[in-house]
Amino acid sequence: MDTKELLKKVRKIEIKTRRLSDAVFGGEYHSAFKGRGMTFSEVRQYQYGDDVRNIDWNVTARYSEPFVKVFEEERELTLMLVADVSGSTLFGTQEQLKREIITEISATLAFSALQNNDKVGLLLFSDQVELFIPPKKGKFHILRIIRELLEYKPQKNTTDIGAAMEYLGGVLKKKAIVFVMSDFMSTGYQKALQIVGRKHDVTGIRVFDKREEEIPSMGLVPFVDQETGKQRIINTSSRAVRTKYAAYHKENAAYFKTAFTKADAGAIDLETRDNYTTKLLGYFKRR
Repeated sequence: MDTKELLKKVRKIEIKTRRLSDAVFGGEYHSAFKGRGMTFSEVRQYQYGDDVRNIDWNVTARYSEPFVKVFEEERELTLMLVADVSGSTLFGTQEQLKREIITEISATLAFSALQNNDKVGLLLFSDQVELFIPPKKGKFHILRIIRELLEYKPQKNTTDIGAAMEYLGGVLKKKAIVFVMSDFMSTGYQKALQIVGRKHDVTGIRVFDKREEEIPSMGLVPFVDQETGKQRIINTSSRAVRTKYAAYHKENAAYFKTAFTKADAGAIDLETRDNYTTKLLGYFKRR
């Protein structure tokens, strides 16, 4: 992709996603996440209406009357975008590939964070960490992130979500809002995700295509694995083959839900035909 074409694509993404973030997500992003970063300030005597969950039991026991912890909202938050760039994201039977949708969601979230003067960082992964951009502020930084999402050519094609989570846990020292965007066509990442979830506010967005859930009966069909490059002839007329294929994707989807629930993290299922604006807005409002 030459520079002129890249700049044109960046500008197109900016116009579309910035309009969404300005008109729709700015206020919702603020209300969903601005109260999540809290730092301890002081203790004071309990007053009628205070949240009993904030009672400091050690101080209460010392003075024989209730005291509560007072927290201050952090003025500056960090948004960390974690995006899968493995081979399986280069698939889509509708208008867009999964990777294109991940790019648009990332840009929308980044511009929402920009409105709130928050830092934004990017981590691209396959079965290894492909690229890490430390969190910073500013429009030019956001545009750099979008350029990388559009242009980056990964060194590997397979997926290891656990490795990405382990790396993230090591480099993020301050509490952050983390969005992990992938098709989650793998397992084995639950433990690493739980460790990250203890410190950070994590949300997983599983982007999938309807055609990945089941194979229609079409006889003998050549298939290419986008992550390994291997080609096989599959007898799609076989009910056993179709059942096994569907079970594999159901297993991955169920693992995604279970892993994020146990990590006390949010989870969004997004099919390529879905309107991601509606899905994100609904998620923000539920928070």
